[in-house]
Amino acid sequence: MEWIFLGTGAGVPSLDRNTSSTALRFTETGGNIWLFDCGEGTQHQILESPVRLSRVDRIFITHLHGDHIFGLPGVLGSRSFHGVTTPLTLYGPKGLTEFVEINLRTSGTHLRYPLMIEEVEDGKVFDCAGFLVTVGKLEHGLPSYGYRIEEPDSPGELLVEKLRREGVPSGPHFGKLKRGEEVVLADGRRLRGKDYLGPIKRGRRVAFLGDTRPVERGVELAQDVDCLVHEGSFADGCEDHAHRYFHSTSRQAAEVARGAGAKRLILNHISSRYRTTDIEELMAQACEVFPYVDVAFDHSMFSVERPV
Repeated sequence: MEWIFLGTGAGVPSLDRNTSSTALRFTETGGNIWLFDCGEGTQHQILESPVRLSRVDRIFITHLHGDHIFGLPGVLGSRSFHGVTTPLTLYGPKGLTEFVEINLRTSGTHLRYPLMIEEVEDGKVFDCAGFLVTVGKLEHGLPSYGYRIEEPDSPGELLVEKLRREGVPSGPHFGKLKRGEEVVLADGRRLRGKDYLGPIKRGRRVAFLGDTRPVERGVELAQDVDCLVHEGSFADGCEDHAHRYFHSTSRQAAEVARGAGAKRLILNHISSRYRTTDIEELMAQACEVFPYVDVAFDHSMFSVERPV
């Protein structure tokens, strides 16, 4: 599992940062990709990335401000122009269906693939190919949502040495035991799979929060995650400005990460007032609160490793 940042700016694009869009690629389960937000220019950013539209099967929209959705009609059309016929599901606030339908109709865009749209609300939980996605409403000028993604737990390793010590010969029954099933050996012994498996491996948990002031709902969505992606639009001294426009400073994002017990924070959605040379300051301010901080740039990639 890895995050691929396509656009990490806020409000308007700059020479350093495009408008918002981030991909989550599932490298261990076929390489399917989920997009989070789709600002103007997203498909251009995709051309210079490992993301392939043919692998994108879900798009999550945090809110309906233009810097998060104006690239969506182009992505939907290009996916069709590339000959992709596999289904695509969109998730986002009320109004997303109307936005998409009007854009497709007025532009005469015909999609070759089935398109489903799920309009979300606070507390909604989706089962997405075995991954649980929990929706939480944040605090922004328009209804804005965060998404918590939980990977299913995996069975523990088969305790092969224990089986050998007990004189159990290798064979097809090893696979059944690995699946937790019961087997009967030729000598009449009954073995229960759960007695020959190591500890369950906890699935990874990540959270992606849309534009927001620092709020308790964000802490709840990010509880104990392995990686939190949170906006860090402004630096210290801009708290009043951030609050007025429903955003967060990098320090406030770090406070959310600390309060949630997250293992890692990636700052995203950086204001165009900050150039590359200013980023160390934003990171340093966040690190005073929470030590495990990265700042995303366009085309940054971050792996999310399995918990040990």
